[in-house]
Amino acid sequence: MIETARSDLFISVIDDHKGIIHKIANIYARDAESKKDLIQEIVLQLWKSFDRYDPRFKYSTWIYKVALNVSLGFSRKEYNRSKRFDPLRDDLVHLFAIDESGEQEANFQHLQQFITELKELDRAILVLYLEEKSQKEMAEIVGITESNISTRIGRVKALLKQKFSQLSN
Repeated sequence: MIETARSDLFISVIDDHKGIIHKIANIYARDAESKKDLIQEIVLQLWKSFDRYDPRFKYSTWIYKVALNVSLGFSRKEYNRSKRFDPLRDDLVHLFAIDESGEQEANFQHLQQFITELKELDRAILVLYLEEKSQKEMAEIVGITESNISTRIGRVKALLKQKFSQLSN
């Protein structure tokens, strides 16, 4: 009976916060299959750590922390795998490229590319920033000081601004 209540609570928490998991997976996964794998791994790790959830924090903070940690490990594995297969993948991408018109869509594609080029920690902070998390919450989730969060946000903004300005030249 207790196990059922625990499972029901877990499912409810995940359902209430599934947007967090999907947003992080969209940032860290390269394709639909990788995204599915990453989401599955995040949920599995959340389940494994559910008994250790600290109620002093919001569920969203806990989910961000676990999801980002899982995604960082996933990203490292994908990077190592891509080093072996990138030349083939790049050739195939051109064969299946979809012609998408519109400046907004192009800007969105560039933004996604620029985000994937960020350092892992900066990428995590940007996701939280875009979610409008406070600097205090961001610091709790990623495990660095609030002033370091502020500095990194400023640097990431400047870098993204520079990359977009280079596109228009």
